[in-house]
Amino acid sequence: MDADQAKGETYEEEHVHGVYEQIASHFSSTRYKPWPIIERFLKELPDGAIGLDIGCGNGKYLSVNPNIFIIASDRSQNLATIAKSHAPSSVLVADLLHLPHPPHAFDFAISIAVVHHLSTPARRVEALESILQTLRPGGKALVTVWALEQESSRRGWSEGDDQDVMVPWVMRGSKKGATAQGGEVGGGGEDRVFNRYYHLFRKGELEGDVESAGGEVVEGGWERDNWWVVARPRVRV
Repeated sequence: MDADQAKGETYEEEHVHGVYEQIASHFSSTRYKPWPIIERFLKELPDGAIGLDIGCGNGKYLSVNPNIFIIASDRSQNLATIAKSHAPSSVLVADLLHLPHPPHAFDFAISIAVVHHLSTPARRVEALESILQTLRPGGKALVTVWALEQESSRRGWSEGDDQDVMVPWVMRGSKKGATAQGGEVGGGGEDRVFNRYYHLFRKGELEGDVESAGGEVVEGGWERDNWWVVARPRVRV
């Protein structure tokens, strides 16, 4: 592992993985409604399709289509444990850059709000390459990332702002205990703030990274302050 790779891994351990381990149950309580673009992708898959949810979080997409089978993974042990409640899907703990799956074996993959947590350009391209390598010929992947262009959102980011940001997750304190954004009660009476690293993708950046990773974009767009693409491995001639 070179120095930049090791530095990126260490940074993400502190500002991404370690944070989600601590906020997993509170984070999960705010993530329960599937996004339409992802729901549509999963429901349009043929019956019997087998695929991956890479960075599955609490597993909210695992039961969207009962006629497909999803093998889900997350870097967080605590989130993976929560996701296991969505039977009959299989859930395991795995790093996006070191997936334990055979290459070229799956009909589809989804990776929702994950790649933006990789802290260097090279690691983001490597992440997309890792996703694409799981797909069989004809397979396709849906990937979403946070957009820089969020002028109308409460965050207010726009072109010209820094693309690498720390986003706070606040657990509100109370006399009865700490209350997270989702309203779940935890321990302690003081506010706790956990800062998570995000890379905000500008228009066209995700498509460019997919191409650098050896893929081609089938379709894509912007929805709810996110850029999304459906991509497939580039056919080599």
